[in-house]
Amino acid sequence: MGHPILEEAHETMQFPGGLGNVMKKIREAQELMQKKQEELANLRVEASAGGGMVRVVANGREEIVDLHISREVVDPDDVEMLEDLILAAIKEAQQKAKEAAQREMQELMGQLGLPTLPGLSGLL
Repeated sequence: MGHPILEEAHETMQFPGGLGNVMKKIREAQELMQKKQEELANLRVEASAGGGMVRVVANGREEIVDLHISREVVDPDDVEMLEDLILAAIKEAQQKAKEAAQREMQELMGQLGLPTLPGLSGLL
């Protein structure tokens, strides 16, 4: 190995299959994480409010990618109602996206043979 710190680490921390195997597993994990990030960017969830009068689409990263507002719900005398419907649909879409990301993270952790921990979806 050459470097004293690496030699000491190798002596004190025995890795199944050696340090090279650990590095290979880390690269595989990084590749899987990248793939999951791409999948989440392409994932779409939809939410609506007002009986479908306001529809919002978000990706798996909780980013709003589309918004549809029916003409029937646009009332210049009641802008507050429209604002409330838009906010409700956005919040629901973001919640659905968050849940989808959590499911994806649990799947990834399973693929890596690691335990799933709450709140790890933010890593994706």
